[in-house]
Order: sequence, then structure tokens, then C-alpha cells
Amino acid sequence: MSATLHPAPAATPGPIPNFASEAERAQFTPVALKALRRLLEAWGVTGHEAATLLGVSATTWDRMRAGRWSGTLSQDQLTRASALIGLYKGLHLLFADGMADRWPGLPNRNPLFGGRTPLVAMAEDGIPGMIEARRLVDAMRGGL
Repeated sequence: MSATLHPAPAATPGPIPNFASEAERAQFTPVALKALRRLLEAWGVTGHEAATLLGVSATTWDRMRAGRWSGTLSQDQLTRASALIGLYKGLHLLFADGMADRWPGLPNRNPLFGGRTPLVAMAEDGIPGMIEARRLVDAMRGGL
């Protein structure tokens, strides 16, 4: 007598966070800041560059980096953090060596960057540039 195998029910994903509610932002802020501190350090980003990428003043970034900031990131700031964290993850899936952390700081001929480094492009182009950089890396690794 053989047993019939039934696949496990698919996990129902929760709602995609849009960071609109204060409670949701308060929940995600500490984790996002911890991840940002690590990835921006790995990328060799200066304090001024980090502040620009996150959309805060250099002084605020210094407090955030040192763990002396007790605020909640805005919806805009969490969207920026999410794009950067996703880009970091995508780069580490794409490259098996140190290139994952060097790539954001290297001049890039892709039309998206126009010879700029991805970091400069993202700083200058804001959230749309960050999302496009992430989408490019996801497409390069076959994730789209």
C-alpha cells in the first residue's frame, strides 16, 4: 500500500510593507539602520555619501551610525534603505568575491549610470536611481 504524497500548503506571504504607518516604520527602523551601517561600511562609503543616500544630514547620519539616534525613519528613508539593502543582497548573490562590495564604487558604462559610479548615480538620482540599480543587478543575476 503506497501513501499519497500531498504537497505542503504554500505559505501565504504577508502584506508587502509600504512603510506608511508609524508603527511599521518604528518596527523596521532599528533593523534597517543596522543593515545600512554594515553595507555602507563594506562599500567604503563616506559619512557625507551615506547621508546623501539616506536623505539625512551628515550630522544625523553620524548619530545614526554611532547608535545615538532614537528617531524613526520616514517612509522615504525606509524606501531608500530597502533599495540599498536589496542591491547589497543582489550583488552578493551575483558575485562570489570582493567585487560585490567594490561594484557600487566603480565607474560603470551601463547607460543607467553613464560613466558614473553606481553610488554617485544613486546619490544624484535618488530613490528612482536606487530602484533602477537594484533592478539592473536583479536582471543581471536572472532574478527578473
